[in-house]
Amino acid sequence: MSKHSNLRPWAVWSTAALTALTISLSPVGTYAAQAATVEVSGTTSAVQSTSPSTPARNTSIPALPQSSKQSALPNVLVIGTGGTIAGQSEDATSFQNYKAGTLPIEEMVDALPDKQKIADVSTLQFGNSGSGSYTMADLYDLSLTVDKALAQYDSVVVTTGTDTMEEIAYFLDMTVQSDKPVVITGSMRPWTVIGSDAQANLYNAIKLAGSGRTTSFGTVLMLNDTIQLARGVTKTNDYRTDTFETPMLGAVGYIDEENIRIYRAPARALKPEGTAKPAFDLSKITKADLAKVEIAISYQEAGGEAIEGFVRGGAKGIVTSGTGAGGISRAMGQARTKAIEEGVIFVTTTRTGSGSVYGGGNGVIAGDNLSPQQARILLMLGLSFSDDFDTIKKWFETYGTPEV
Repeated sequence: MSKHSNLRPWAVWSTAALTALTISLSPVGTYAAQAATVEVSGTTSAVQSTSPSTPARNTSIPALPQSSKQSALPNVLVIGTGGTIAGQSEDATSFQNYKAGTLPIEEMVDALPDKQKIADVSTLQFGNSGSGSYTMADLYDLSLTVDKALAQYDSVVVTTGTDTMEEIAYFLDMTVQSDKPVVITGSMRPWTVIGSDAQANLYNAIKLAGSGRTTSFGTVLMLNDTIQLARGVTKTNDYRTDTFETPMLGAVGYIDEENIRIYRAPARALKPEGTAKPAFDLSKITKADLAKVEIAISYQEAGGEAIEGFVRGGAKGIVTSGTGAGGISRAMGQARTKAIEEGVIFVTTTRTGSGSVYGGGNGVIAGDNLSPQQARILLMLGLSFSDDFDTIKKWFETYGTPEV
């Protein structure tokens, strides 16, 4: 592939065809994980797959180029994990008929025009899968890789699929220990279709990361020219490019070409640098310590079998996605009471999409305005570091409810 700054998005098609010779592709339009070995420029070791059914994950950080050390520009590492942003469409107008997680992140970055004006950019291909194909153990590796990268790079951009981006972002937000900027981005349209949002999102994510404007913000999302905190953000539509919103609280800022505007900041950004690190330092636990936590949704006459099944399956914690202000059915309530007696910790949230849940009690923690899926991430991390109810409850009252 010719590496010209004015390379058009569809010029990567020939590269994708070559990539297809080495990457095992599932049928076009699916989001299956890629169990592929990916060659990444600048890495120090080969990608290894632990089993034939386990996709390869590359955690080897490329050395910071000497030219970047001498440059006045910020240096940014873009870590690619796949998703729609790396999607290969069937043709130039196949907005929905495409293979996610196909194009290499190195060639996507090379195709961006004028990036030399905003940052010195290096790349790492962590994986190339749809976001839902990543396990919690994979996210453990990804978080440690981000922290390791930030030991030498000024900032990191992570590209992912949008389906579970809000969970991946919140996991990074709660575990990455560095105060340096971490920006996560993706797209709703594949790289190779007309009018794709992929190129603009990647370019603006690099611009935001390099600007340093989100130092000590934790992980932020940058899509559709809009900057969102990881906590509270959610995908609200399955097709529209303005899908990500933060109910009740709203975005923190916007990018309009040269203008990066930040209008509000998280509580952690107001504290002295280095003092607001999240409690969940993954270097202190192993992947085997990651707790099993599930979500049970309530609805008209919902049975208690889901909770009972999760307990039998080994869940240490369960998040209930309740009606209204967190209500659950009588049968679910009975199953919850029994599970609490067996030592399972519950977090109560609402299925409405916005609103705060208060209260709690014996064995039950209020999830405030966390979505069920983000409450699950926090409960999972809490249970991975402690089995003490009061300690986990305190984490929900601080990290889970970051009031200013």
